[in-house]
Amino acid sequence: MHPLISASELLARRPQPVLLDCSFDLADPSAGERSYREGHLPGAIYVHLDRDLSGPKTGRNGRHPLRERSDYAQWMGAVGIAPGTPVVAYDRQGSMLAVRAWWVLRWMGHADVAVLDGGLPAWQAAGGALSSDLPRITELPAYPLQPAALPTLNADQLQARLAEVRVIDARAPERYRGEVEPLDAVAGHIPGALNRCFKDNLQTDGRFKPADQLRAEFAPLLDGRPVVHQCGSGVTACHNLLAMEVAGLGPGSLYPGSWSEWSSEPSRPMVRGQAA
Repeated sequence: MHPLISASELLARRPQPVLLDCSFDLADPSAGERSYREGHLPGAIYVHLDRDLSGPKTGRNGRHPLRERSDYAQWMGAVGIAPGTPVVAYDRQGSMLAVRAWWVLRWMGHADVAVLDGGLPAWQAAGGALSSDLPRITELPAYPLQPAALPTLNADQLQARLAEVRVIDARAPERYRGEVEPLDAVAGHIPGALNRCFKDNLQTDGRFKPADQLRAEFAPLLDGRPVVHQCGSGVTACHNLLAMEVAGLGPGSLYPGSWSEWSSEPSRPMVRGQAA
């Protein structure tokens, strides 16, 4: 499946894929579920960033660490996802949360997953109805475990390879430069990282930019080295991963712990300001 699906394509799709509503607010973790209950795509299942898509926090492994693969396998079965099941993830926030579900399912080896381009607003603009009904979920056995289908690096691996990779930071420019830090204890960025805010992947209507435009905008950041994506906690980094795949540049690797994990260890190198 292409990583993006338009609202018109989803409206015409039969049978309907498994729909995952990933709406979430970092400042109010219950807001996404409240919005879901008020209105969602018919048949959609709510997916909570903290409960469903993230594992336990230790204070040193980032704000949204990955769960164990066996836990994700159980969750996928519980929401009715089996090998070959078409899945579409969406949210209300420019796909900044839906991309995490897309990446997790791809990482688990599930190829039949896409993000709804433009999310719930695009669905409504295309004439799609909303529902407040809670869906009936057909639970399935745990998803078959297999080797990870997308590459990741942990903090030690990334630190050892900083000179060998191109790190792309998906946070807002002022957070990347270390001018403000509303979420993590330390401000700044990983040495050598270049900034590509995930919002720069979007058009004004919340849909992703065309592939050729994304390709042209990412080109100055690439120098032939393997690409590693990070952000604050490993969520919006997936937005740049998806954008690069749409652009035909390959998704690259994810550093799941991202700045929230990196900055929790004072001995790791950190810098402020704009990269040269």
